[in-house]
Parts: sequence; C-alpha cells; structure tokens
Amino acid sequence: MADDATIGRKISMLRESLRLSVEELAERCDCSADTIRSLEAGGSAPSLASLIKITRALGVRLGTLLDGDTQVGPVIARKDAAAPVQRIKSLETTAAGGVLDFISLAADKTSRHMEPFIVDIHEGAEHHALSSHEGEEFIYVLTGSIEVEYGKDIHVLAEGDSIHYDSIVPHEVRATGGDARILAVVYAPF
Repeated sequence: MADDATIGRKISMLRESLRLSVEELAERCDCSADTIRSLEAGGSAPSLASLIKITRALGVRLGTLLDGDTQVGPVIARKDAAAPVQRIKSLETTAAGGVLDFISLAADKTSRHMEPFIVDIHEGAEHHALSSHEGEEFIYVLTGSIEVEYGKDIHVLAEGDSIHYDSIVPHEVRATGGDARILAVVYAPF
C-alpha cells in the first residue's frame, strides 16, 4: 500500500493533469480545500471515505491511489522499444500447435483493466480446446488473415478487419494461410 506522501503526490498529479485547482477538486468531492492541500502535502492520513470521494472526482479507481506503484498517467510504447512478453503455443502445450508471440503495449501501466498486445500468430497444424474467461476481446488484423472460432461459428478476418466479442464464450484465434499479426485488446474485470 502506498504511504501518505505517495498518495498525496498521486492526488496532486492527477488533479493537475485534469487542470483542476485545489478549490475545484475540493468542490467536486465535497471536501475542504485545506483537506486537499494537507493530503497532497502528505501531512495527514486520509480517511477511506475522503479517498473514495477524491477518486470519484478524479475519475480513477481507488487502487490507483492505494497501490504502491508510482506511475500514474499514460504509458507510451515506442515501436522499437516494446519487448516480447511471452511466447506460448496457442494457449495450450501441444508441440504441433501454432505459436503466439505477445508484445505488450502497456506493460508499465499500473491499475489497468485492459491489456493491449501486438500478437504474432504463427500458423500451426492443430486446433486446441477453446479458451473461455470473463471479459471482452477486441482484435484488429494488421497483416495476414486469421480465423476466430467463437462458440460454434468460425469467422475469417483479413487485413484491416476487426472483431469484438465477449470472451466468456469459448473461442480460439488461429492464423490461416501463413503467419498473421494482430492488435489485441483484452479486457478482464477484476
């Protein structure tokens, strides 16, 4: 958990990024301006009730202030600096399956609910058990073509096509006719 000074710095950074004065934030969260100043200076321990009001006024989750991470705000992933996160065999472990290379586009972003990836899909010979989990997925085909098995249906997508679906329905993504590259954004609720 973050200490009082870190919480105060985060409140100040978020308030300033929204171009709010101390008085404007105080009005939005029904706190006194002195309370906001004291919290931002790390001079007082915030109550949970006041933190909830402040996070709502700032439009962030409570965890954004309470976790120990100091990164608040946007994370930029430069094309030549993104590092591969994981290499897996089509979400299964069989040797003949297609291989997926994941490149995270927001690895340093804390308190996130979405996971954006560039995924290189290498064509494989076998189909696997379908995956199912809470949340949603959005896929945009950058190069090549893919097929998305979604429930009992198979959707073929070419370069420039996209699909957005509830990931609780069993699904699998595969390359067709050679390797493919996709932008995938996975939303998983906490």
